[in-house]
Amino acid sequence: MINSVRNTVLSILNKNNYGYISPSDFNLFSKQAQMDLFNEYFYQYNRQINKENARSSGTGYADITKGIEEVIDMFSVTSYMHYGSSNKFLLPSATTTGDDYYLINKALVYEKFRTSGANTSVSGTPNELVDSTATFTATVAIGDIVVNTTTYTSAEIISIVSDNVLSLDADIFKATPQDYSIFLSVQNEAEKVNHSKITMLNSTSFTAPSEIFPVYTEEGILMSLFPKTIIEPGRVVAQYIRYPKEPKWTYILLPNGEPAFDSTRSDYQDFELTLDDEVSLVTRILQYAGMSIREIQIVQFAQAEEQQANQTEA
Repeated sequence: MINSVRNTVLSILNKNNYGYISPSDFNLFSKQAQMDLFNEYFYQYNRQINKENARSSGTGYADITKGIEEVIDMFSVTSYMHYGSSNKFLLPSATTTGDDYYLINKALVYEKFRTSGANTSVSGTPNELVDSTATFTATVAIGDIVVNTTTYTSAEIISIVSDNVLSLDADIFKATPQDYSIFLSVQNEAEKVNHSKITMLNSTSFTAPSEIFPVYTEEGILMSLFPKTIIEPGRVVAQYIRYPKEPKWTYILLPNGEPAFDSTRSDYQDFELTLDDEVSLVTRILQYAGMSIREIQIVQFAQAEEQQANQTEA
């Protein structure tokens, strides 16, 4: 879609003799335009929910909300939170889970820790965890979850082969040594609280968080879990909305110096929005282009197009 959007933008600019925007400027404007529309999806979602609540008998509002949810769901991620220290876990980021998070939907905590260790060899049989120091027959059960805390992948125990060998439903140990933690499969949702509330909750045993009713606070890049006994790597799973990936129109230079679209470049990235958003992307990029080259006519044209699209949607 990104090449189609760029061609449309350049066509409008050239048709009206408004000038030219370079590939680097186009990519910059594309990033901002995509973020604008991404943020608007959440605004529209909350707006439609309010409409549904006000007019619960109407089915049209529910259909619109479902459509917005489907778009938002494209950015939904479930991932193990990387361990920091003590009861602190690292919030999702490009260096941990691979994505910067927009918002946390849920933090899920395995209710019970079983055991941990490191694999001592890679079995010739796929889907096995081998630890010559373990006593699996006494510490784990079929159905428990094994988390490879080196790669943050997981699998379910389907058979306890021996004290030292577990059969899993996925092949998550392909090198050695790799650390692991094993948990009861039951997960409990942790409630987000502020720092003043956690102090109040911890003031009495009647309200103190437990492993069945955990809570968390956020500070900077860290999520702190309570009770403070939640300290095992791999124990916390985040369900979150990630930011869209930064779009990038990539190209090669022709002999005449003109850039030509090349989607085979390693840093190529298309827009992550739907095809229905193409017109909105064009108008937003034109607005930014107009402000950049100080052509008020471009801005006015783009705003008029956007207003017409909004009226059509309404």
